[in-house]
Amino acid sequence: VQLQASGGGLVQAGGSLRLSCAASGRSASNLGMAWFRQAPGKERNYIAGISWNSKTTSYADSVKGRFTISKDNAKNTVYLQMNSLKAEDTAVYYCAARPFAPAGDARYNSWGQGTQVTVSS
Repeated sequence: VQLQASGGGLVQAGGSLRLSCAASGRSASNLGMAWFRQAPGKERNYIAGISWNSKTTSYADSVKGRFTISKDNAKNTVYLQMNSLKAEDTAVYYCAARPFAPAGDARYNSWGQGTQVTVSS
């Protein structure tokens, strides 16, 4: 599975962005997918995931209520809608996938290249 993330950019605090991650090589209808992020000097952390059948989602506490993950199987794409952005959301955002994975899976084995999100305060 190849993953291509896009949609990052510079936004003011309180603003919104939508990230996209297009999958190729396998149908997204069979993929559990997720978003991670890595801030400078910090570890990569899980922030949101969606199960392969889109029935369940999970979120890190730091983004719950502000971010929404969704998957469009027809477009083979997973999205991350980010609202009420804060300076601490600044990071490189990565998408990940694994066939038939549940939400919040710890064994994602395909990764995208990352897209930079910068939130100015």
